[in-house]
Amino acid sequence: MRDLVAGIRARITVIATVVVIAVLGAAAIALATTQRSVLTDSVDEVLTRHAAEILQSWPYSAVDATIPGQGDDESFALLSDPGGKLLASTASPPELRTPPQPAAGSVTYTTVSDPSTGIQFRVRSERAGELVVQVGTPLDDVNDSVDALARGLAVSVPVTAALLALTVWFLVGRVLHPVEAIRAQVADIQGDTLDRRVPEPRTRDEIGRLAATMNGMLDRVQDASVRQRRFVDDASHELRTPLARIRTELEIDLAHPETADAARTTQRVLSEVLGLQQLVDDLLAMARSDRESEPPSATPVDLDDIVFTVVDSLRASHPDVTIRTAGVSAARTYGSRAQLARVVTNVLDNARIHGRAPIDVTLHEHEERVVLTVTDSGPGIRPADAERVFNRFVRLDDARTPSASNTGLGLSIVRSILTVHRGTIAIDTTHAPGASFVVTLPLCRD
Repeated sequence: MRDLVAGIRARITVIATVVVIAVLGAAAIALATTQRSVLTDSVDEVLTRHAAEILQSWPYSAVDATIPGQGDDESFALLSDPGGKLLASTASPPELRTPPQPAAGSVTYTTVSDPSTGIQFRVRSERAGELVVQVGTPLDDVNDSVDALARGLAVSVPVTAALLALTVWFLVGRVLHPVEAIRAQVADIQGDTLDRRVPEPRTRDEIGRLAATMNGMLDRVQDASVRQRRFVDDASHELRTPLARIRTELEIDLAHPETADAARTTQRVLSEVLGLQQLVDDLLAMARSDRESEPPSATPVDLDDIVFTVVDSLRASHPDVTIRTAGVSAARTYGSRAQLARVVTNVLDNARIHGRAPIDVTLHEHEERVVLTVTDSGPGIRPADAERVFNRFVRLDDARTPSASNTGLGLSIVRSILTVHRGTIAIDTTHAPGASFVVTLPLCRD
């Protein structure tokens, strides 16, 4: 990012400098052109007055046919007839290639040069009746003034552009300084220092929003990293225990084959394998729920159909468990049918494993929510554990009946799925005896 910041700084400086040079250069050309035009127009006015004075003073005496000058030794005036015969002139007029005579009643302005001296003259030619008057004056003052302006601009424009480049370089560096600070901080963040954050400037501009966004991203990365490490640690711990029991059973039989009971060992290993299978299924479900942070499609789902389907399946696999569904009424919500079926299954399994029959299931609509309640008649849950029971790998074995099929993930998976579905799950601590789990979901009225 350091190269990126330096590149941005250089590009902005170069672009700003080029633009300013182009603008100032165009302004300088326009200024010099305007000055020349204004000064030339002033010269033309002087020549117009001089020509008018010559025509008013005509005819001159035959003895002296010299036209009085303008007070400028290099200015000149020529008076001739349409045929080109010189009638009068100022003393010692320059040797110029005078422009052609104008048409009757017309006036022309031209710029000619003296080939011997190189001096430029502004010449006004006018035909008034049978007279042609041509007056001219050197453009030295005009050229000197424009040249002086051009020399000044030739110095001031580069100097101004250089000062601007330095100013832009400094200001852009100040503006991008927080970006460099962000870059340096991000470069130092490693996998074990995800708790560090980039500095946020006090300004609420784009850089401030960039820093806030990056800190938000770091929050999410840290949260994901913590959850991943916790998941790996918990999963490895939970998988190690049943594997250790399986290994112990097999090693004992190998060490003492005379006392080994193959049927008993097979039954115990099968029980552990089934527990491992359930744990792996729950771990995969938990991993999927961690990845799925976007809400599911707004597909209407008949939650009562899911409840009856799950209850029928549970009755078929556990005919000794009494599940009462008299309080289940029609209700619809939004989401994934498969995931919502997992929610109902896990909550009912939790009541079956840890509670005692009968299990009462109710479903009804309340305001803009669908409320599912699963109540058992077991030992219940202490209010102090009402929130902790939803954590991963938590087992309240001292308060509820332990079971080999309990992985400690079922209720955590339920909460993860419901969070994505904009739903909730909580324990009604006022219910006794037994535990009462209350699930709420958005109501669908389509």
